[in-house]
Amino acid sequence: MAVVELTKFGHACVRLEKDGRRLIVDPGGLTGPEALDGADAVLVTHEHFDHFSEELLRRAAAARPGLRIWTNSSVAKRLDGLGAQVSTTGEGDAFSVAGFDLTVHGTWHAIIHPDVPRMPNIGFLVDESLFHPGDALTVPDAPVGTLLLPVHAPWSTVGDLIDYVREVAPRDAYAVHDGALNDVGTAMVEGFLGERGPGVPARYRRLAPGASVRIG
Repeated sequence: MAVVELTKFGHACVRLEKDGRRLIVDPGGLTGPEALDGADAVLVTHEHFDHFSEELLRRAAAARPGLRIWTNSSVAKRLDGLGAQVSTTGEGDAFSVAGFDLTVHGTWHAIIHPDVPRMPNIGFLVDESLFHPGDALTVPDAPVGTLLLPVHAPWSTVGDLIDYVREVAPRDAYAVHDGALNDVGTAMVEGFLGERGPGVPARYRRLAPGASVRIG
């Protein structure tokens, strides 16, 4: 994987930048519009508001006619009218956009409760190295160097996260999906996933909103 600059935006959204091209993942209702500045392409894992903002994407698509959006069929239906700017993808697909190579993994959102209907959710493996699972603990059938780990959600426990990181076995794990955690919660999660915890095969890190790191 070529060197990529990873920038975290509110909650579940990240920007990946390589060779001057920008790929945005999951700009939702907790994401500021600046996350889409200069975007060449957008990936959306599912239609929950914290991962998908129809308003943000329609504005960005109008401002940048070359912008391309890749997502599942349920999100694509909500972006009706954008024509060729929106492409539908799903489990097992592979495609390239904005200089990045993508493969798609997973089908469903994690189970919240048997009485809460599940929705489609896809994860994206970028350049055979970085994986964003959306709202699921999907294990890709490929090696992962950098895992974007959803550290806080109604459907997971810290025990689930430990087992997930152990199974995926990335080199690095960066926290995402942490917008509802206060400082105490953030420290608790770090205590279990960091060096003081029971042990995971990854360096666990949390980026502040707007902060960047170079990976690859």
